[in-house]
Parts: sequence; structure tokens; C-alpha cells
Amino acid sequence: MKIGIIGLGLIGGSMGLDLRAQGFPVLGVSRRAQTCQQAIELGVADQASMDLSLMTDADLIVLCTPLAVMESTLAALRPYLSSDAIVTDVGSVKEPVVRHLSPLWPNFVGAHPMAGTAESGIEAAQRDLFVGRPYVITPHSTTPPDAVQKVRDIAIALRAKVYECSPKAHDRAVAWISHLPVMISATLIAACMSEEKPEIIELAQQLASSGFRDTSRVGGGNPELGMMMARFNRTELLRSLSCYRDQLDLFIDDIKQENWLAIEAKLKNTQSARSFFVEKKD
Repeated sequence: MKIGIIGLGLIGGSMGLDLRAQGFPVLGVSRRAQTCQQAIELGVADQASMDLSLMTDADLIVLCTPLAVMESTLAALRPYLSSDAIVTDVGSVKEPVVRHLSPLWPNFVGAHPMAGTAESGIEAAQRDLFVGRPYVITPHSTTPPDAVQKVRDIAIALRAKVYECSPKAHDRAVAWISHLPVMISATLIAACMSEEKPEIIELAQQLASSGFRDTSRVGGGNPELGMMMARFNRTELLRSLSCYRDQLDLFIDDIKQENWLAIEAKLKNTQSARSFFVEKKD
């Protein structure tokens, strides 16, 4: 099976490295000639071009572009696709992607490999990025089962943990554990920067350690990616932000009322609940 990758950044580049290591021929497309050259030099792709016509011979094409241009990319790609070619994506939001791209290509399979780093660009591509990480496949009622299986095969080749759910369920779940943390982390940084006294800001910078580093990491990541989360998963993100604000208000009220026992009880509950999301995977 010949794999096409459109968008040779961190995700597309890392995917190319691993799939070529598994013996798959990889064709890459990027908007920049320099990136195409780097893709070949780094071993990301066997061939790379700025021209979508390179995808003519691809059996399965992975869209690794920003969410905002996926629909236009697939529309421009269609003339070069063989009738049985499978198209999938790596977008972090699924419902609008599946809704808009499925009518454009019957063999479209929505997917989201949940892996990444704080870096971006093809220079950040690395081997084994997807090992042990969730790879969520989000078909809808008319998605051909054999197309879903081919995408599943690719995820297995990347040694990811494969999950399958509806696009809507995916978006609601990732709003909680991915998109909400980005916004919380970003507002933490913004709140710290709102300190009016320069000497306090300077002292805080000197004292900042692992706690601040851990909680601020995703808020200091790729701004475009964070904006796309908010734009394309707006409804579910607003729902999770509202619930978070309600919980924050409860803590504020308890602190105002000096209700230390209530705060301790809440923290005991969250200490226990964290293991349901984190420690089992660790």
C-alpha cells in the first residue's frame, strides 16, 4: 500500500518516518519546496513535491494540514485520486471535518492520532511518536468498513492504541482532556502576566518550578492549534469551560468563607479521581 501524506510538519513528518520504516512507500506534499527537499533528506518520504498530482498513485492519503484548509485541500486533491483511494486526516476536531469532507469523497475516514510535542515543523519529526498513544477513528454511518479497516491497519503499524467512536463523542471527550486544558493553561499564564508589580513578576519568574512548568506547558504551545480547537470545537469547548468556571466558583466561595474542610474534601476527591484519567495509562 502506497501512502500519501499532505502536510509535512511534526505529525506528517513523524508518520512518514515510521511508515517508511515499516516498509510502506511514502509520497509527501508540502507547500514549500524546502520542506519537500528536507522530507527526502530526513527519510520522511520517498518522493516529495509541491504538486498534488503526486498523489495519483497513492492508495491511502493522510491529510496533515491545519483544520481550516482540509476541505479546500481535499477538493483540490479529488481530480488526482484513484476511485478506490482512501483519504483520512489527523485533525483534533472531528464532527465538522467528517461532516464537510465525507460528501467530497466516499472513502473518507475521520481520524485523530493523539500525539505530539511542543515543537512544530518537519525538523521536529521523530520516530515512534505514536507508539502507545491513542489513535481515534471516527467513521459515520456511510463510511465503508474496508476503508475504516485500512486506516486501522495504518494505526496498528504505527503501534498506536486504536479507538473507534462517533465524531460527536470524540469532540465532547477531547474538549475535556485536551482543549479545555489548553485554555486553562493559557489563562494561567495570562493571569500571572496581569500582576501589576514588575518586581513580583520577576520574583515569580525566578521561583517558577515544576508545578508551573507542568500546568503551563500546553498553554505555551502552538497558538494556531489552540485557536483551531476553539474555532472548530466551539460548542463542546464552551460547555467544558462553563463547567470548569462553575467548579472554580465553588473553590472561590469556599476560600472566601474560610471553609477549609470543604476545600480539603474537594482536593481528596480530585486526588482520587485523577487516577481515572492519568495513572492507569502511565
